[in-house]
Amino acid sequence: MTELERTDTDPFAFDTPEAVPLRPFTDAGEAVAELKRLYDRSVGFLSRRFEEVLASGHSAERVRAFYPEISIATTTHARVDSRLAFGHVPRPGRYSATITRPDLFEGYLAEQIALLIKNHGQPVAIGDSSTPIPLHFAFPEGAYVDAARAERLHRPLRDIFDVPDLEATDDRIVNGTFKPKEGEGAPLAPFTAQRVDYSLHRLQHYTATHPKYFQNFVLFTNYQFYMDEFCMLARQMMAEGGRGYSAFIEPGNVVTPAGSLEPKEGTAPLRLPQMPAYHLVRDDCSGITMVNIGVGPSNAKTITDHVAVLRPHAWLMLGHCAGLRNSQELGDYVLAHAYVREDHVLDADLPIWVPIPALAEVQVALEQAVAEITGLSGYELKRIMRTGTVATIDNRNWELRDHHEPIERLSQSRAIGLDMESATIAANGFRFRVPYGTLLCVSDKPLHGELKLPGMATDFYKRQVAQHLRIGMRALELMSELPSERVHSRKLRSFTETAFQ
Repeated sequence: MTELERTDTDPFAFDTPEAVPLRPFTDAGEAVAELKRLYDRSVGFLSRRFEEVLASGHSAERVRAFYPEISIATTTHARVDSRLAFGHVPRPGRYSATITRPDLFEGYLAEQIALLIKNHGQPVAIGDSSTPIPLHFAFPEGAYVDAARAERLHRPLRDIFDVPDLEATDDRIVNGTFKPKEGEGAPLAPFTAQRVDYSLHRLQHYTATHPKYFQNFVLFTNYQFYMDEFCMLARQMMAEGGRGYSAFIEPGNVVTPAGSLEPKEGTAPLRLPQMPAYHLVRDDCSGITMVNIGVGPSNAKTITDHVAVLRPHAWLMLGHCAGLRNSQELGDYVLAHAYVREDHVLDADLPIWVPIPALAEVQVALEQAVAEITGLSGYELKRIMRTGTVATIDNRNWELRDHHEPIERLSQSRAIGLDMESATIAANGFRFRVPYGTLLCVSDKPLHGELKLPGMATDFYKRQVAQHLRIGMRALELMSELPSERVHSRKLRSFTETAFQ
């Protein structure tokens, strides 16, 4: 028996809300409304009891409330529309998922539930799960708890309330290593509720923006130049009425609505967070989020680990790379269609022998965007853009060692660009079933002795960053015009998949 299981034989007395048994729902909207009701009831109970315990300084009972659960059971092998990459279970059985923040995921949940009901002709069941909500996750992002008050408790806080449990926050489901216990249903969603809650709080910490502002189309970069250009363009768009976007959000949840010259709410942080995020918002979440992830594969993995729980429709890497071919020029574009993975941060989650395929929808959107923004096409487009393999390494100063062996490997792989983040972002997109792509800009050619001098660097950034950014934004806009079932490729699905996208 684990701490996460509801039981009547525990030696401790528990103060919990009355359990709500599973009830069937054939309407997705009503099912989501019930999830919201049960979740609000549980976190409201925890918040009230926490205040009461702090006020009195003690509690004779453990306090516990539970995540809501959604489940579906099917007994047939009935075929569904096989063109869909999600929305159906693979075989007969019972499938379930714990749910958190249904207010944040309302649209996503409604779509997934509606597909399940339609494809299987079965109701879904909603009720309380047996998984407790950790106290830490019952508070909204950015909430403040007075440590002095908590220290006055006569027992450790974890003796009274549930705390985050690493057993419930791992990635076994998306990694394909999850094994249900005897009598336990198969997973319905790629993440457990605790795993989602953990990442929602991490996103607030790393980006200094609320998860609700993240959009379904995400740009990652490792240069502040791109962020500065994005902010300048976004503010200009807001001043001109939005151009289809309703608001621009900056760290500190600083909100500039469309039609405004200045922010109307929020407070900018005294210093930027580790990976600041900026959001060009659309009401249907089809806008663009841009994050400065900093340098290196560790950062790239960290941010995509957390953004993935929001189930975005696509993410792209825009950044600089070393051009490996003498025929390349500074400022040329590299469209990745394969990756050499020497970043190592995902070796334990996604074996190095797993190929990371190019996704047609993303590749087409990127190439079309380059053509539109540069005004070039056909053979002329090949003059500034090469499609090929990008190698990602974890040693920024590889040039300082004996580099004959790595150069030989790069040549054998036919790599045309070298960076420190792109393969990590693509591999985590593959792992999390988030469509991915990479468009890099050649900023130097170390194998050929062509490095940027200070003046050259300044001119390069002024000239190239704005164009590169507009290309990335245009590519995401093109993808946002596609139905989501076309964006989410079946290439990313394994033999046995969760029904939720």
